[in-house]
This record gives sequence, C-alpha cells and structure tokens, in this order.
Amino acid sequence: MSTELRVATYRYEHTEALLDGRVPIDGADATFETAGLVSDIFRRTVEGRYDVAEYGLTYFLRTFDLEDSPFLALPVFPNRNFRHSSVFVNTAAGISGPRDLAGRTIGEFALFGHDPGVWIKGIFSDEYGLTPDQSRWVIGGTDRPVPAFDWLPQPVPEGVDVRHAADDETLGAMLAAGEIDALISVDVPRALLDGSTKIARLYPDYERVERDYYRRTGIFPAMHVVAVRRELATRTSLMSSVYRAFCEAKEIAQQRYRHGASKQHMGVITPWFSSHFEENRALLGEDWWPYGLGANRKALDTFLRYHHEQGLSKRLLTSEDIIVPALHDT
Repeated sequence: MSTELRVATYRYEHTEALLDGRVPIDGADATFETAGLVSDIFRRTVEGRYDVAEYGLTYFLRTFDLEDSPFLALPVFPNRNFRHSSVFVNTAAGISGPRDLAGRTIGEFALFGHDPGVWIKGIFSDEYGLTPDQSRWVIGGTDRPVPAFDWLPQPVPEGVDVRHAADDETLGAMLAAGEIDALISVDVPRALLDGSTKIARLYPDYERVERDYYRRTGIFPAMHVVAVRRELATRTSLMSSVYRAFCEAKEIAQQRYRHGASKQHMGVITPWFSSHFEENRALLGEDWWPYGLGANRKALDTFLRYHHEQGLSKRLLTSEDIIVPALHDT
C-alpha cells in the first residue's frame, strides 16, 4: 500500500523531473507543490502543510531548539551557492575588505542569520577575525519591504545590535543613500543591476575569490536541505525512496549538461558556456552538485559550527544529529 506524501520544492532544473512527474517516489503516492517564493515553502512547512519539503538550513536548525523538534533532514541540498558574491557596500563608505566592516552598519536580508549571512559571517570570522558583535545590523528586504518572519524563532545573541528596518524602508535604498554601509543579501540590489555607482560588490572579482575558497576548503556552501517529518524518518524504505528520487531528478539535469558538451551546448543561449562548464567540472568534479552525507559532511558541519557560534543554535549539532539515520552512509 502506497504512502501518501505531500512534497514541496522550488522549481530548479534539478527538481523539474519531480515536479513534472518524470521521476516518481517508489512506494509513495506523492503530490508535489512549488511556490513563487521559496520562503513561502518554508512558512508552509512550519504550518504543517507538507511531509517532505525543501527548507532553508537556518530555518530548519532553529526548530532543534524547540521542545519537540518536528523535522529531520535528507542529505539533499537543492540550493547551494558560494557567498562572497552576496556582500555589497556603499562605494563612499571606504570599505575595501572584510576588516573594514568592524564598527559599521550592515543590512541583512529577511532575518538575522539568513543562510547566506550565516555562511559569510562564519567565513569572515574564521579568516579575518570579524565577528557579528563588531557591527550593527538592520534586517529587512533588499528591494521591497519584508516584514519580520514571526513564524519562526529569531534568536539574537547577547551583545549584538540588531533592529528591523521600518515598514517602508528597503535595504537596497538605504545602502545607496549611505544609511547603511554594507549589505548581505541573497538578492542583488536592483540599483547595482541598473548601473548605480553608489553600490558595489565587496569582491568585484568574486568568482576568482570563490574558486580559491573552494580549492582551499573543498566546501561548496549548502543553503537548503530537504526536511521530513520525524514520524516518517524511521521508515527506512520510504526515506531511501525519497532520497533516490531527488538524486535521480538531479542526475537528469546533470546528464543533460554532460551530453550537451559534445555539441558545445548549442541548446544554451549563454556564449562560451562550454568553456565555463568544463572549467567548473575540472574544479568541482563529475558530480558537481553532490547529494549524500559523505560528500557534504565538511560543509554541513561547518555550517552547524557557524550557526552555533553566531548564537543561532543553543548547542553544537553534528551532521548525524540532523540527518535521517537510514541515510548516514550515503
């Protein structure tokens, strides 16, 4: 008898085959949903709408401080990105490197400790000695106001100055006006995309910096996991089926790029894409977007350490604490 599952994930090329029905979940009668904003999936997950759902790592980890944490995670990472490219500065603020952020006012998208923020704050702490308590923080939306996310815990560590932007304020406009000195955001400020000279990236050559970071650390930062309700997590066969389905959908996307290389990716409209693809594959490997705990343990444990050091988790968790036990060996 099939298990009914309500599953949600954002529409990426590596989840498309799940959403369009090409890849089923063996042993399950699965209904798939997506949303225009991935944060809407997170909120609906908190509300109990899904059995299996893509979930931001920090959103997921904050539930572990509840008396009865409702989720464990599959070692599936549908969203990941290098994060040096997520830091923007006011060009008149005199900021040339991370150490210059000490004593400054920094905007952060959505909440104190959103996933890109946790990563880059941790990197700055490890590599430059810059910790969050050395700056002031303003939380809000980049190009449209974002209200406080009152549907999840929002811890702020003692000694860190954090406030939310006013209802009519946006961090992008505040950065351009010099009301904040820097911004950490998953979204690129519209003013920068439109050619404003008032905003710049902290790392103009961020690709070189991020490639160097990977060569030094072997970490491809994960932003999201796939969460499952704990009452399902003990069902080994079902968890293996869900995991295999996500892997198969991802492999379909990766294989399309491998096959496309023989025709110089003529189906892709980006010039010189084949050269970029080969450079990435040489650096990141044949499976450049890996699932499974083995390939992601270092990145995951690093994020868990950062989350704890930044006062967002009461205790230091390990990968085994948060991953479905049946999938520890993946």
